[in-house]
Amino acid sequence: MSGEQREKWIRRNAYYHRSLVKYLKFIIPEGAAVLEIGCGTGYLLEQLRPSRGVGMDISEEMIRFARLHRPGCVYYQMNAEQLSLNETFDYVIISDTVGSFKDVQMVFEAIHPVFTPQTRLIITSTNFIWRPVLNLAERLGLKMPQKRQNWLDIGDITSLLHLTDFDLIDHHRKMIFPKYIPLVSPLLNQYMGNLPLINSLGLITCLVARSKKAEQKPAGELSVSVVIPARNEKGNIEALIQRTPQMGRHTELIFIEGNSTDQTWEEIQRLGAHYAASYDIKWAQQDGKGKGDAVRKGFDLASGDILMILDADMTVAPEELPKFFDAIATGKGEYINGSRLVYPMEKQAMRFLNLLGNKFFSLAFSWLLGQNLKDTLCGTKVISRENYLRLAANRSYFGNFDPFGDFDLIFGAAKLNLKFIEIPIRYRARTYGETNISRFKHGWLLLRMTAFALRKIKFR
Repeated sequence: MSGEQREKWIRRNAYYHRSLVKYLKFIIPEGAAVLEIGCGTGYLLEQLRPSRGVGMDISEEMIRFARLHRPGCVYYQMNAEQLSLNETFDYVIISDTVGSFKDVQMVFEAIHPVFTPQTRLIITSTNFIWRPVLNLAERLGLKMPQKRQNWLDIGDITSLLHLTDFDLIDHHRKMIFPKYIPLVSPLLNQYMGNLPLINSLGLITCLVARSKKAEQKPAGELSVSVVIPARNEKGNIEALIQRTPQMGRHTELIFIEGNSTDQTWEEIQRLGAHYAASYDIKWAQQDGKGKGDAVRKGFDLASGDILMILDADMTVAPEELPKFFDAIATGKGEYINGSRLVYPMEKQAMRFLNLLGNKFFSLAFSWLLGQNLKDTLCGTKVISRENYLRLAANRSYFGNFDPFGDFDLIFGAAKLNLKFIEIPIRYRARTYGETNISRFKHGWLLLRMTAFALRKIKFR
């Protein structure tokens, strides 16, 4: 098939290809460094608007066409099983070509050298239950003819990724109606096609993975910043300083005080100066309101490679933090979330309605995000500074909607396709002060944010 013929088929099935581009643009921000394996005429690669786009294909004709008509990217004629590029990328795409490789396992093995710990592999393929329909469409001249494909479903690709040291982050399906009919197609694909059970009928299978072979910085070379938002927590400040362990190469404590009425600010300043010889302590007052504002200010002041949030109420003991450090420093996870809903809690640590709300939101957000998340509201959260800066750079997609800070990080980390890990912690009753959470006011706000996330993540 010539490049001109392939372009003709892309135009004939424009709705499918535009929808695929739109979906991948949700995952891949403009300006990223992108490698597409099996790039064909370069249509998809060009549409993603990378800062550096590299396409490779085994077909000399396709590469010739791409170089002539889409010169904004670089193209190589190359066998995917023998990939040899001396550079790394933010994203590696294998779109609708994994079924045509002679040896899929060999391809997965060959691409590791172009990965960093932040690189994401994105694979799109056809849901095998559509095969009879697609074969009929080819015979009727409604679809581009293809050579016989490998019979791969999600389970097969997942097994091959595991065998070749890739870590699967997410997998899902899109598009239950690949032709455009005004009103009907958006309703079916944007809304109904994303519902549980119906989603299994989606034409496009998408998997997102990361390389476990990408070189990690040694844990002993990493520094840590522990951000502690504090409002009316005067009685806990000294214990927080004394009990927070030293982790990695260096650990700094950052107290962000937020409009207290019990001399918390004065206590932070006094103890910060008192312990200055033994601990690296910073402190500041937040400019706005809410925990989210305090966390963002603390992260802006932080110098560590790893950023941690520790609530000043000490319902999560500071001694739990090394578990979080080990999980992120060894690469087991990239967004580490505490879970209070595993171990038995101390009496009065969490009221029944709060517990019920947490259970509901854990189910809702596990479905929304495509990754298991048992406890969305635990205040102990950890992310690398590098990934946080990427998250902050893309914050405009969701906007400043979250006064708590929890969901700003959760949604942002999910959009970056970071690997989520939850660590069970023992949740204790507070020994000083009163909770700053209003069950009904904040519960209503969380419902609104769930609906917001539904629109921005699932029903986009």
